[in-house]
This record gives sequence, structure tokens and C-alpha cells, in this order.
Amino acid sequence: MPELPEVETTRRGLAPHLVGRRVLRARVRRRRLRRPVPWALERRLPGARIEALDRRGKYLLARTDRGTLILHLGMSGSLRLVPATARPGPHDHLDLVLDDGRALRLRDPRRFGLALWTEGDPLVHPLLASLGPEPLDRRLRPGDLCARLAGRRAAIRNVLLDGRVVAGIGNIYANEALFLAGIHPARPAGRLGRDGCARLLRALRRVLRESLRAGGTTLRDFVDGSGEPGRYRLRLRVYGRAGRPCPRCGTPIRRILLGQRSAFFCPRCQR
Repeated sequence: MPELPEVETTRRGLAPHLVGRRVLRARVRRRRLRRPVPWALERRLPGARIEALDRRGKYLLARTDRGTLILHLGMSGSLRLVPATARPGPHDHLDLVLDDGRALRLRDPRRFGLALWTEGDPLVHPLLASLGPEPLDRRLRPGDLCARLAGRRAAIRNVLLDGRVVAGIGNIYANEALFLAGIHPARPAGRLGRDGCARLLRALRRVLRESLRAGGTTLRDFVDGSGEPGRYRLRLRVYGRAGRPCPRCGTPIRRILLGQRSAFFCPRCQR
């Protein structure tokens, strides 16, 4: 599933080509995503000028002078700029035809993505209003993270996947950050302490920045706005590496199930 680095990589690649452009047409081929694509797209987007392309957590916000298109890539989605006349594939759900002869195309084979419309403040939309702070926001301090984890008995890996605690973190980067911080993924979140929270926040920021520099992580489907896969997969330390040696101590990496999802860790380095 595209996580914060993949969504931010997509945003950075597309924004210079979208901001300032006008939408000539919204072409919806298939409305069946996680929620039906609203009819308002075809009514309101033609003629709209794209003023900004922002990100909140794993959501992209295409802000126009008429409202905001909220996009989520789901588990297998991607956004690409293609010639407006390019023949669509079987999983191409939506085109925004632009005034420069190109189209922003949403492809989503598994249909867990979203394309929604709001004319209000998108940050108070029900899907975004409850999101936690951005992990790369300098205003987020270790004490703030500790306060958000206080009293939680659930495994820290599982808590990190809750976007209401910290926005945008998925399984890949939760596993990688916990390894760097030396924290066992099953440790109760409320027992990290201030030092553990500080180490975890530093580790989260490190892996996210590393992944951003590598264009994100492609395990199966993700490509950026130019169709390029992410290269951070080549630098993963523990995720998907069960049985392979720990890059620090050589102990075989283990895999366990937490909340029906795989967690990867070094039994020697992570306590």
C-alpha cells in the first residue's frame, strides 16, 4: 500500500505539471472505488484551475478555485500524466483532461482508492479531520508522541498504523523505524518512555527521508507520476527479510503476526 513517502513522491513529481493548469474535462470510466466516484466531478471540475497539490497523511489534495479533489491511492493505485488521447487500460478509472493536452490518470487495479470532492475545507472532511500529526513536522516533539501513546496497551507496531496517532505510517516504515530505534514491535505502546519515544521519532523521520530520496518503496504496484518504481526496497533492513541476517548483528530476522499483519524484527537488537 502506498505510504507517506510514495504519496509525497507522487505529489512532488506531479505538482509542477498540474499547478496552474485548467481542467477541461473529468472523464470517469468506473465509479466503483472504495466509495463511488461522485457525479460532482464531471459537473464542477471542467474549467477549474488547479491552484495547489498538497498532501495530508496518505491523501492527496488537488485544490482548485472551485473545490478540492481528495485522492487516495488505496492498496494498488497510481497517478500518472499521460497524453489525453492515450488509450485507457482496464483499471484506469478516472482522467482529468488538462489544457496542455495531457491527462492526470488514476489507475487502481484493486479499487481500494478514493476520488472524492469537497467544496469546504478538506482538512475538516471526515476522512482527514481525525488524522494525527505529520511525522516530518518539526512541531511534533518526543513529548507529544509520548502523550499520544500514553496508556495504550496495544503493540507499538499496530499503534503506528493508526493514522489518528501519527499520519501516513504504514507497515513497511513502522517495521523499519522500530528496528532503527531498537524497539520490539510487540512492546506495549504506552511503555516506551520518553527515551523510547525520542528514538522512535528520530527513526521514523530517518526512514521516511531515506525513502523519499529513493522515490518510495515498490513491492508490487507503486509507480510515481512518471511511471518509475520506488527504489527504497533495495535498502529495507528488516521488512520482508525473515530468515535473513540482521544488518547489525547477523541474527536471523524473525516474522510474527500482530493484528493479522506481518511484523519483522531482530530478536537480539529489538527489545
